[in-house]
Amino acid sequence: MSEPVKGPKSYFPSIETKYGKPIEHWMEQLKTVAGEKHLELVGWLKAEHGIGHGHANALVHVFRAEHQD
Repeated sequence: MSEPVKGPKSYFPSIETKYGKPIEHWMEQLKTVAGEKHLELVGWLKAEHGIGHGHANALVHVFRAEHQD
């Protein structure tokens, strides 16, 4: 039996449902602005894509953890 997903990735199913795009789509979008700071990326997702703060924060947290410069 697998462990339930915890942390920021636990938001991923609701992000996909609410915004109608797979997580991979958002990771690709974040690559286009990857040089920015965490809160700047969060703000960009909110302003440009209408993503809520918690969902944007979760996406950015995972993106930065998995795509170190």
